[in-house]
Amino acid sequence: QVQLVESGGGLVQAGGSLRLSCAASGRTFNNYAMGWFRQAPGKEREFVAVISRSGGTTYNAGSVKGRFAISRDNAKNTVYLQMNSLKPEDTAVYYCAVRIGNSNYDPNEYNYWGQGTQVTVSS
Repeated sequence: QVQLVESGGGLVQAGGSLRLSCAASGRTFNNYAMGWFRQAPGKEREFVAVISRSGGTTYNAGSVKGRFAISRDNAKNTVYLQMNSLKPEDTAVYYCAVRIGNSNYDPNEYNYWGQGTQVTVSS
């Protein structure tokens, strides 16, 4: 079992920045690639970013490329999502999860979801 707790969400104006954190406990954290997803009201859960076990490889969704950056600190069992140049369309609940399958983009390939943290971007 892995327990994940997200934090760092909030209300920010367009163009602003937020840094989300996802603290993990349970099984060895650095055995897993980790991902961030988001879900806006009435929409499906959407892939945002993923990072490899070592942190050496990352992939971002096209909608956030150049604005968001995923990182991890295995000594602290924490994965981060730095979000810059935020837009109103980034408003959503953001979740972190453990990747247990092969696909970066499919939420069904992830498990041990956190409870989520709300990000609201005002125009």
